[in-house]
Amino acid sequence: MTKTRAFIALGANLPFEGRAPAATLSRAAAALGEAGLRPLAFSSLWETAPWPPSDQPAYLNAVAELDPAGLTPQPLYELLRAIEARFGRERRVRWDARTLDLDILAMEGFDGRFGDLELPHPRLAERAFVLAPLAEIAPDWRHPASGQTAAALLAGLGPVEGCRRLNADWAEMAGQGA
Repeated sequence: MTKTRAFIALGANLPFEGRAPAATLSRAAAALGEAGLRPLAFSSLWETAPWPPSDQPAYLNAVAELDPAGLTPQPLYELLRAIEARFGRERRVRWDARTLDLDILAMEGFDGRFGDLELPHPRLAERAFVLAPLAEIAPDWRHPASGQTAAALLAGLGPVEGCRRLNADWAEMAGQGA
């Protein structure tokens, strides 16, 4: 039996408990593993401009490829929301600055509406801040509707402003108590 892969976007642009967003993302990567989700790959950290454009601080973004441990989309979504809450996430205003954002981008074998979410993420193909890290770790992943790979979707955006690759080994800090 083949394992299902889930691609999870991680993002943050506010400090939490006196730690910078990079440390929060590292701790969140560890929390995913502690919750039983086996990490298969992590992208580099990417610094990106806020979306939509605003005066918020820049975001740090990454994508994790995980084995969802048998969870289907809605229970995985609920688990991610619980992890966000542990890291101080409050959902008040759409696209507001945040301590942690965890979104399911896609799950193999799941295409369509599942409770509170739609898979793949409905705006995935429009956003360099998720496509760049996704294409880094899974360039051949194919969008089920368009059939395009992550790399082709990213290339289709043309020149990408405000998105630059940073640290490739940030997730390793998670195992070191960052």
